[in-house]
Amino acid sequence: MAKLTKKQKAAQAKVDSNKEYKLEEATALVKDVNYAKFDASVDIDVKLGIDPRKSDQMVRGVVALPHGTGKEVRVLVLCTPDKEAEAKEAGAEYVGLDNYIADIEKGWTDIDVIITMPTVMAKVGKLGRVLGPRGLMPNPKAGTVTMDVAKAVREVKQGKIDFKVDKTGIVHTSVGKVSFTPDQLADNIKEVLVTLQKLKPSSAKGTYVQTIYVSSTMSPSIKIEKASIPGL
Repeated sequence: MAKLTKKQKAAQAKVDSNKEYKLEEATALVKDVNYAKFDASVDIDVKLGIDPRKSDQMVRGVVALPHGTGKEVRVLVLCTPDKEAEAKEAGAEYVGLDNYIADIEKGWTDIDVIITMPTVMAKVGKLGRVLGPRGLMPNPKAGTVTMDVAKAVREVKQGKIDFKVDKTGIVHTSVGKVSFTPDQLADNIKEVLVTLQKLKPSSAKGTYVQTIYVSSTMSPSIKIEKASIPGL
């Protein structure tokens, strides 16, 4: 096992692993224990009481974070020529169709989100083997397959994110940057959790939201007290 650095030891010393912190305490602490020299991402991990192996308990959704993600999101819009101008005006970095499909088939995936139209999904669908494992495949449920490509681009740019429970029943998603204020991080976390509550499968039994942890890219995980969040 690798030895901890002085900064790692100092950060861990500030976090009581046996304590559940109120949301506002946790968001202040995650900033305090961050020791990265860059503006690190802040993420949450939410363990759900579901069985993701069952199709009726698969949790997936989208949420518009009140304060955005703090990230520069590179958007590719795969569309017909009549939609190109509005996609570019909305802020998409890459706009086109056949030329970008060819690039992706050759392995190019230097983007964060792909938005497309139902009318061209027959072409885009064949990219599943490349895009699927990278989480880039457009999906109607995530709002990335739509005729209103301009609206979809603006929403993504403003902080709309898509999340999906993994095979262990955990939802892992970014909720901002350490440069955000504690209140901004708390607002974003609440919005994700409210959305998760709305997506609770009717077949899920027992405690739905089991544990919530927040951490930055290079920091210890901090457990959040569920009772400190309205509605949980």
